[in-house]
Amino acid sequence: MPLEAGLLEILACPACHAPLDDRSETDEPELICTGAECALAYPVRDGIPVLLVDEARRPA
Repeated sequence: MPLEAGLLEILACPACHAPLDDRSETDEPELICTGAECALAYPVRDGIPVLLVDEARRPA
């Protein structure tokens, strides 16, 4: 289930404050940081973004 556009507009990466890209339509829904240096992937659980740096995964 994709996040509402209004919500996605106000969310930002807690580590670098860059905008987030919604990838909630995949098998493992997540929000991807668009910052070139950061690019953390934050999980979306039950339609709720978990914006904790400790819960994010590093890019492969």
